Amino acid sequence: MSYEKIGVIGAMQEEIELFLEHMEQVQVTEKAQIAFREGRLHGRSVVLCKSGVGKVNAAVTTQLLIDTFGVEAVVFTGVAGAVDPELNVGDIVISSESMQHDMDVTALGFPRGTIPYEETSLFPADDKLRKLAEEAGTALSEGRVKVGRVLSGDQFIASRDTVAKLYEELQGACTEMEGAAVAQVCSMNRIPHVIIRSMSDKADGSAHVNFAEFTLQASRNSYRIVDHMLKQL
Repeated sequence: MSYEKIGVIGAMQEEIELFLEHMEQVQVTEKAQIAFREGRLHGRSVVLCKSGVGKVNAAVTTQLLIDTFGVEAVVFTGVAGAVDPELNVGDIVISSESMQHDMDVTALGFPRGTIPYEETSLFPADDKLRKLAEEAGTALSEGRVKVGRVLSGDQFIASRDTVAKLYEELQGACTEMEGAAVAQVCSMNRIPHVIIRSMSDKADGSAHVNFAEFTLQASRNSYRIVDHMLKQL
């Protein structure tokens, strides 16, 4: 399948800056206080936007990309905290699936992460996009590339104990604040997606030391992978 128009989302300005530098024929439309930039990248139609931080911002942005701009696939790019102990700063996680780690209805007997009364709480990435991302990551990344479960929640995780629980209980590879919302909206609309995250910290309490320093580096890593994917599509 060839995707005629692709939505690319980053939560923060640093995560979309390199795309802005390379896009051509850019037109800006504002919806819900979000700037959507339509343009061309490697001859492909792209709609680029900064969602803002958190699941609500990510969900609103994704639905607008689908309804207003008619994107046929969505790629979320940016940084995350490593949960898998084998991952280090600069490594890449490509989503096999996404889950909300802060969805907690355990008091009613539901397993942690389960959305009550829904058919699923795990939202798989599109196979084609995932494979393209993995190939690009393997070719371009100097660090480890892992396909794994992305955990999302409206929390900045900075506790070793919490990280251990996310890894042991939910089998997460990394944690961030938007991916599962993007994934769920795409799933509800039957739109293919993939989440690509470069590790900016270890989600272990050391983020105050290395987050700002490594966010730009991690954003560059993610950009190179998405850029390579767009060339291959």
